Amino acid sequence: MRSHDSQPSGCTFFEQELVNAMNDFVNTSRTPHFDTAVIERGARRKRATAIAGIATALAVACGAGTALAAGAVGIGAHTSARTAAGGTAADATTLLVRTSDGRIAKEQLAGASASRARVALVHFNLTPAFTRVRMPDCEKQQDAVVALSPHAPTVVHAGDTVLVTTCYR
Repeated sequence: MRSHDSQPSGCTFFEQELVNAMNDFVNTSRTPHFDTAVIERGARRKRATAIAGIATALAVACGAGTALAAGAVGIGAHTSARTAAGGTAADATTLLVRTSDGRIAKEQLAGASASRARVALVHFNLTPAFTRVRMPDCEKQQDAVVALSPHAPTVVHAGDTVLVTTCYR
């Protein structure tokens, strides 16, 4: 589009106004800010939740959920072997959390209800993921915590996902 009385720059009045408007926009718009730490934490949380979900699905699909839970907490003959080896059955339900001030908090969730476990995990800014296993010798309380993953001696941090296994009869 050229007119007979064009601007010295070779642009029409409309083209020059368009260039001026684009330059004004570029010079006045703010650069977007991305909080990469929040994005990374969210991605890590989603990845951990996906892994916990896949592990739970595999355990249920293979029919090994009860056997895995029994082995994780040391039920039956395995209890004395774990204790003799230096570990305790309570380690499978002990949570170690690094707090914001750098200390490590210890939370024992053996036999706690699922709702109590959820409250404890949310208190430490952890994401709980729950799974249930059928156990004939389930403790007195339904939905009692029988295992955590990860558990002591592994230390978890705020934003991590913790898989909580509860039992039912």
